[in-house]
Amino acid sequence: MKVTSHILDFEGGREGLSEPLSVYLHVPFCRSKCPYCSFASSVPRSGDVALYLSALESELAGLTRLSGGSLPARTLYIGGGTPTVLSVEEWTRLMDLLDRYIDRGSIEEFSVEANPESLSDGHLRFWRDRGISRISIGVQSLDDDELRWLGRLHDSNEARRAVIASVASGFDVSGDLMFGLKGQTLRKWHRSLKALAELGVGHMSLYQLTLDNDSFWGKKPPEGVFDGYSHYRWAQWYLPRIGFDQYEIASFALEGHWSLHNLAYWNRDNVVGLGPGAWGYLNGLRYENDPSLAGYRDSVRSSGFAVVYSERIGGVAEASESAILALRTKWGIDLDGFCRRFGSGLKARLLKCLSEIPDNCLEWRKGSVALTRKGMRVANSIWERLLWEE
Repeated sequence: MKVTSHILDFEGGREGLSEPLSVYLHVPFCRSKCPYCSFASSVPRSGDVALYLSALESELAGLTRLSGGSLPARTLYIGGGTPTVLSVEEWTRLMDLLDRYIDRGSIEEFSVEANPESLSDGHLRFWRDRGISRISIGVQSLDDDELRWLGRLHDSNEARRAVIASVASGFDVSGDLMFGLKGQTLRKWHRSLKALAELGVGHMSLYQLTLDNDSFWGKKPPEGVFDGYSHYRWAQWYLPRIGFDQYEIASFALEGHWSLHNLAYWNRDNVVGLGPGAWGYLNGLRYENDPSLAGYRDSVRSSGFAVVYSERIGGVAEASESAILALRTKWGIDLDGFCRRFGSGLKARLLKCLSEIPDNCLEWRKGSVALTRKGMRVANSIWERLLWEE
């Protein structure tokens, strides 16, 4: 449904903003648009970055008026788009804004996304000085043929240099890799996994290439895309053998290197979304900001908010979503906690649904249930069983 900007002034919303939460900030700029990308991003024109920063200040001011003070961040994640499109000077203005409106006194993790072709030594020095602790690098592949096919602006050598420089600068580094790419054999996939681990990352996010309808490839699919089941299964076998634990459907990490920000989504913790196209979740209310830069600017200037869509999650829908998101992680569903929150009737409904799932897809533990590695490989079909209607 369409909503007006007062949507954030809901019962309990103020309390949600005053308690430690996660903050996602969207930077809507890229040097070019990848053919598979459907995120809110564009190549910035003259004046766009200044417009964005001015609008962002209006949004931050509106939220802090609503909360009655600075937003207390437990995790902070700056994504995009491509945040490294911003110069160090523009990053200085951005960080000054965040320091003015966000309380980082209790922060546990501060992450930024970076692309190899635009990450500079200046970015790394600046981020270290301003308290950023983690970098997620859009490597996507360490094979030049695959990178060219994806339309990426970097090659494998630039990707390696970006990872090496980030690790050497003392950051906790994550690398993104994609599978299901044209010409990507298992041998090539293994080489990318092995090389990325050897470069010193503590975390990997692995994604099947998907062609969203709003992307260029979604409208004109390329040849050569394939189901990457075998590649995903290989990663599940190989990565734990070199110390990378699969703690979430798409995430593998060395001990102590989980993404706390990503876990906030799967745990349904409060997340404030800032910037064009950002999504947030506050005490049962999920909302989306206007994805266009001009629309975002106009909304926040007039009201302090830019919400264009919201839905309140409660009852059966909330229980269903809670179970599905918990099953994304290795910890799975806390059955007693589920019962306390949603009642014995919905717990019984959950157990009935799970009883219909093959035994080799579920791991039953004392008080909890989680997906096995095979369960994670067929997770979509399992989640479909848990999409309950009222």
